[in-house]
Amino acid sequence: MNSKFIKNKIKSYLSLKFIEMSKKTKSDNQSLQIPKPILITAKFLQAISPRLATQFAAKLFTTPIKHKIPKREFQMDKQSIQHDVLIPSINKTIKTYQYGNKPKKILLVHGWSGRGTQLVKIADELIENGFSIISFDAPAHGKSKGYSSIMTEFIASIIELEKQFGPFEFAIGHSLGGMSIINAIKQNLNVKKAVIIGSGDLIQDIISDFIQNLGLKPQIGERMREHFEKKFSEPMNNYSTSVVSKNIETPVLIIHDNDDHDVNVKCAHNIHNHLKNSKLMITNHLGHRKILGNEKVINEISNFIRS
Repeated sequence: MNSKFIKNKIKSYLSLKFIEMSKKTKSDNQSLQIPKPILITAKFLQAISPRLATQFAAKLFTTPIKHKIPKREFQMDKQSIQHDVLIPSINKTIKTYQYGNKPKKILLVHGWSGRGTQLVKIADELIENGFSIISFDAPAHGKSKGYSSIMTEFIASIIELEKQFGPFEFAIGHSLGGMSIINAIKQNLNVKKAVIIGSGDLIQDIISDFIQNLGLKPQIGERMREHFEKKFSEPMNNYSTSVVSKNIETPVLIIHDNDDHDVNVKCAHNIHNHLKNSKLMITNHLGHRKILGNEKVINEISNFIRS
């Protein structure tokens, strides 16, 4: 059985499984369980070929799940001015949302497998405070076309949107969106302040957790990191939030929940320790997603922006 045939099978299998997974729901406090067939396939490939197991894991790692937009986001989706915007540096087109019509703009960035309308509760509060919102579906997310993406494409999208829709007064990101904002600031995104919610930190930890959840050996994680470093011609650790934070002067509000089962709260503390000007808010019992609609969290964001 040649490797090209196996690669095509992997691609077809992943497409089918992610369609299946996208139809399932999960609570705000519980991570989506990886289907047993994927776990079995990963272990089978590891047994016959570490190279194929690495390719399988890398493909899975860069394939987001597209979820149906929930009712609470309908209003933002309906009232937004939407455009398809080409991001030249990655040659991909994304869907953008312009919500509100005030001259002062705030950029919102969703996380992995999220959508441009996911931070709607925060957006509504900011509009009441006199701002308008620019958000987007990252490549392969929401209404944007494609099947794969990675953080560098989130960052490239942010940088391009600043050129086309900016300047932005502030930037607010959830999970991978928070990581992407900090990296974009390093790449000269100019905002007065930033807010990151449930943000990840060390790239190696993210890869290691992913590989562990797949039931694979740590060596596959090392091979996957090397795969991406060869592809992008730089160490993945260069994108770790705490590493990038060392040179960030922009004031940052870090919000994280103690019961976040997707991203450990230790990430928030480590990022806070490396930023030069940051404020830390730790919540309880909100998990990774409910935190986006919590009244106290939204009030803290408003106060931070106004101060």
